[in-house]
Amino acid sequence: MSDFDYDLFVIGGGSGGVRAARVAAGDTGARVALAEEDRYGGTCVIRGCVPKKLMVFASEYPAMIEDARAYGWDVAQDGFDWDAFKTRLQSELDRLEGVYRGLLKKNGVESFDQRARIADPHTVELADGTKKTAKHILVATGGWPVVPEFPGHELAITSNEMFHLDKLPESLLIVGGGYIACEFAGIMNGLGVQVTQFYRGAQILRGFDDEARGLICEEMCQNGVDVHLGTNVLEMSRDGDKIRVKATNGTERLFDKVMYATGRTPNTADMGLEEAGVALGRKGEIQVDEYSQTGVPSIYAIGDVTDRVNLTPVAIREGMAFVETVFRGNPTPVDHNLIPTAIFTQPEMGTVGLSEEDAAEQEPIEIYATSFRPMQQAFAGRAQRVLMKLIVSKASRKVLGCHIVAPGAGEMIQLAGIAVKMGATKEDFDRTVAVHPTMSEELVTLRQPVRSA
Repeated sequence: MSDFDYDLFVIGGGSGGVRAARVAAGDTGARVALAEEDRYGGTCVIRGCVPKKLMVFASEYPAMIEDARAYGWDVAQDGFDWDAFKTRLQSELDRLEGVYRGLLKKNGVESFDQRARIADPHTVELADGTKKTAKHILVATGGWPVVPEFPGHELAITSNEMFHLDKLPESLLIVGGGYIACEFAGIMNGLGVQVTQFYRGAQILRGFDDEARGLICEEMCQNGVDVHLGTNVLEMSRDGDKIRVKATNGTERLFDKVMYATGRTPNTADMGLEEAGVALGRKGEIQVDEYSQTGVPSIYAIGDVTDRVNLTPVAIREGMAFVETVFRGNPTPVDHNLIPTAIFTQPEMGTVGLSEEDAAEQEPIEIYATSFRPMQQAFAGRAQRVLMKLIVSKASRKVLGCHIVAPGAGEMIQLAGIAVKMGATKEDFDRTVAVHPTMSEELVTLRQPVRSA
C-alpha cells in the first residue's frame, strides 16, 4: 500500500487537468483526485473558446440573412434577442460542465470543489484546511485576463465579463490587437454594437503572417469596426452612465463599455509554488522541461499556467504526454512544432507553420498566394476577399507555412495542417486533384510563385 493518499493530485479542472486526471485514473488505474475552485471546464469551456465560438455563430447571421435575400429568399430580420441567446448559452455551458464532472466521476477521480495550494512537494492543502498527499502533483490552473494599471482602469471589463452582460452596449471600445480582441470586435460588430478598437502597435495580430493580418484588418474596417492603430488609452473616467476615454491620438470619446484584451497572466499567485521549490518565470509562469516536469521532481505543470503555447488542444496534448510519461513509463516530450491554429475573426484565419517573415529569416523561400472574391459572397454582391498562401522552401520544396483567410478557414487549416506536419512538398500539393468548386482548391492549383525572399 502506498504511503500517499493518491498517486496523482491535479489542481485545476480545465480541459488539460481533467483529461490528465481521467486518463490516469481510467486507463492506468491510478488513484487520482482533482481540485477546482470555480467551474469545471476551465477557460475554454466556461469563458473562452466554446462560448466565444457560439457568439461568433450568432454574430454571423445578419450577413447570412443579407446573402439569403440575394439568393432569392424572402427573409425578415427582427433583431437580436440578447437575453434569449444568453440564457441558451448558459444552459449549454451548464451541460458541458456536467459532462466534465461526469467524466471524472465515471473514471473514479475524486473531486474537491474548492481552492487548493501546494504545502510541500507531496502535499496539497485545500481551502477547508484539509491536507492530501500525492506521489505526483499536476498544476493545471490556466491563466486569467489582466488590465494594466492607469487612471480609471477599474472601469474596464475583460473577455470574462463579455459573456454575462446584462444588455448589449450601444458602443464598445476594445483595447488590444491580439486574437481575443479582434475576435470580440467582429462578434460585437456583428451583433449590432458600434465597435471601436485601439491597438498600440502598427498592425493587429502581431506574430502572424503580415499579409494575412493586413487583409483581416482591412476586412474588419470594411465590415464596420473602427480600428485605430498606434493608439492607446491614457485615462478613463465615469461620465454619467458612460465611460469617457482619453486616447494617445488626441481624441476624447464616450463609450458604454470598455473591454481590455491586452494580456493574460498565469494563475500561480499564492499557490505555494516557490515555497515548495518550483521556479517561476517573469510573468509568473511555471517553468518546466519538455516533459512538463518542474525542478521539483514530483510536481508537473501543463497548459496556460506554463505559458508555452496557450491553446486548449495543446493543454490536452500536454496532459496526455504527462500520463504517458509518468504512469505508463514511456517518456513522451510534448511536440509544440507546427500547431494548426484558427483565429475566429471576421474574416476567419487558419494558420500553420512559419509566416513569410519568419521563414525568410530562416532560409530562401518562394511565396505562392492568391486573393479573390469567393463565389458565395461574390454572387451576393459583397466585396469580401479571401487569401490562400503557401510558404515554400527553395531548397527542400517543403511547405513551411500555410495561411488561409476565408470563411471556414479553421476547418480548412486542420486538414492542411496534417500535410504540413508530415513534411509535404509543394509538388505533393500540386499532385493532389482539386475539389471544385471550392475555395480550398486554390491551395493545390497555385502554379507560379508570386515572389521570392
